[in-house]
Amino acid sequence: MLIVLVTIVHVMVCLFLIVVVLLQSGKAGDISAAFGGQGSQAAFGPRGAATALSKATTVSAVLFMLTSITLSINAVKHGGPKSVLQGVKSGAVKTQPANPSAPPAKK
Repeated sequence: MLIVLVTIVHVMVCLFLIVVVLLQSGKAGDISAAFGGQGSQAAFGPRGAATALSKATTVSAVLFMLTSITLSINAVKHGGPKSVLQGVKSGAVKTQPANPSAPPAKK
């Protein structure tokens, strides 16, 4: 029951994170940024006050990581590492030997 709740929260956080990232405006999106120029900005870019969108992005990214780790730990505990091809039967592969009497292909 708890894993179902974590999965639902994880999907909601994923969708929210996508929306919040797409709503943000690009930083230093002028023409000088395309050529690597920083203009008169600080050494590591402009450091303004964090907006509500950037705070929401940070919180949702942390929640996304926590739910991802929780779901992966649960998957390992209950299922263990399994191969994708574990249930597939391996069939004998029939190959033909090379025909030495055939003429070589022209390039």
